[in-house]
Amino acid sequence: MRVLHVIASPRGAKSNTLRVAQAFLDGLGDGVEVETLDLFEEDLPAVAGENIEAKYKIMLGMPIDREHGESWGQVERLIAQFLAADLYVLSAPMWNFHIPYALKYYIDAIVQPGYLFGYTETGTPIGLVQGKRMVVVSTRGGDYSEGGPMAALDLQTPYLRAIFGFVGITDIDFLHAQPMDLGPEPREAAIAAATGAARELAAGLTAVRAG
Repeated sequence: MRVLHVIASPRGAKSNTLRVAQAFLDGLGDGVEVETLDLFEEDLPAVAGENIEAKYKIMLGMPIDREHGESWGQVERLIAQFLAADLYVLSAPMWNFHIPYALKYYIDAIVQPGYLFGYTETGTPIGLVQGKRMVVVSTRGGDYSEGGPMAALDLQTPYLRAIFGFVGITDIDFLHAQPMDLGPEPREAAIAAATGAARELAAGLTAVRAG
């Protein structure tokens, strides 16, 4: 199984989000190939300039000319890396109720027509990324649990479900460590609970793979 670990935290070894994500990855056991993409270290291609012109050519069914081909190739390589994985792990702390800007930048680069989604003859969009699974690991300063007083402010979970569901990935698990900003004890308790849930989820996936 090929796993793509997309890191959207700039804190490196200090990241609490990565502590939980690593517990999940460690729990997957043998036979797993993990590729890491650190969005704060990667020089991501811009969806602007030549690349935005190439995108519109594709949308209009036109071939990409030589002038735009090299630049668009950077986007295609990022898409190919994404499509090569069987399982995606997104390490994405909540920032201002949403996802970090680096993750949004990445999503805007890879979610392209003809690659991750297409349209039927009647104009209905169809996801082209089928048979994949995703695990989102997130730390949050407050408690945004469903049914709680702050649940409506969670723009992260519905957005990620929507955008990746749009391209065909509907099997998505969320591991939330929350609340993180109420002091050391609540923080460690939140991390411990999320880490336990991460190990349990990994064990379940491993059991399914084992048959």
